[in-house]
Amino acid sequence: MSKDDIYKNLTMLGGETVQPQSPEEAVLERVPNPQQGTPYAIRFTAPEFTSLCPITNQPDFAHLVIDYVPDEWLVESKSLKLFLTSFRNHGAFHEDCTVSIGKRLVDTLKPIWLRIGGYWYPRGGIPIDVFYQTGEEPKGVWIPEQGVPTYRGRG
Repeated sequence: MSKDDIYKNLTMLGGETVQPQSPEEAVLERVPNPQQGTPYAIRFTAPEFTSLCPITNQPDFAHLVIDYVPDEWLVESKSLKLFLTSFRNHGAFHEDCTVSIGKRLVDTLKPIWLRIGGYWYPRGGIPIDVFYQTGEEPKGVWIPEQGVPTYRGRG
């Protein structure tokens, strides 16, 4: 399959795009894994993730870390960025945002393994950290610690 064939269905890469107004409207695109059959991990870090509290409509902020071991597909990074920023005007609790992102990636990519850590900054004095994982870490693949310390205030 030629590169032209591989990339002809991508709608965002290399072109002008419009910011989706909601996660439901956002399109996650995928590209073939050029190293299929080689076990390796991929990490995306989004230290400035934002969404809205569904009750107060106030902004919530998180540091997201997404790790996955691909099978046939990789997520196209521009589509992932647009998907994540589509939450800026989306009202949902921390748990729902974090788990929904993980499940959407799993549905799109069908990875061998995926985990997401949502390290949410405090509102009302309590930080909430949310974790979703599809199963045991695969053997033979180095999966680094997420390395995000729990919130310690001014400490």
